[in-house]
Amino acid sequence: MQQRIFHLSSWAKSASGKNIELYKKSHSPDGDNSDFSERPILFVGGVHGDEPEGVRLAEELLQWLQENEQTQGDKIRPWILIPNINPDGSEKNQRTNGSGVDLNRNFPSSDWSPEAKAPRYYPGPSPGSEPEVRALVKLIEDEKPHLIVHFHSWEPCVVYTGEPGKKAAEILATGTGYEHREDIGYPTPGSLGQYGWIDKKTPVVCIEELSGEDLNNVWPHFKVGLQMLLKGEGF
Repeated sequence: MQQRIFHLSSWAKSASGKNIELYKKSHSPDGDNSDFSERPILFVGGVHGDEPEGVRLAEELLQWLQENEQTQGDKIRPWILIPNINPDGSEKNQRTNGSGVDLNRNFPSSDWSPEAKAPRYYPGPSPGSEPEVRALVKLIEDEKPHLIVHFHSWEPCVVYTGEPGKKAAEILATGTGYEHREDIGYPTPGSLGQYGWIDKKTPVVCIEELSGEDLNNVWPHFKVGLQMLLKGEGF
């Protein structure tokens, strides 16, 4: 089957009007992902603009996927990748988007809360108020991914939300020496993990690289696990 990667240079707009890119690879010629085996893995980078490690990991994953397409694209599972969903925050090296909202507290999950322990965690005026989040929610509704993986940096670990994501978290931690666990250690109402699992029953894995890690080390840390996951090895 002929395969190719689709690129949308302006899939969505940020709160400040910046373009958000999306790349997609489907194995189904008619675009129908209704069959579970053909439902994609969704990768998201840059949720927090002051975590460049997550953007770098998404960019290098994309580079590998593009290079790999020429030789064994038919052996890779369907996927969707958003390299940087928060270009506003990345430009200013701030956690929040252009409206000062923490995107990872703005998802319309059943546990969304208007409270925030600090301004950098501001969840927005209402659940799903931000264009970046609305676009991602619609994508999840339309594509029905069977797994969501988003890239962050904090304390090194791989966290899964939803028991079905446990094996994926274990795979993604392969070779890193990082712990994989079910709880990040504090409540995250309105997060992608909470929305994905509680409301959509889609397991979500959050990769946390060491904050401040040399960006040249990020892809080598997670390369093996990401490749295993995309080749369908063990999950």
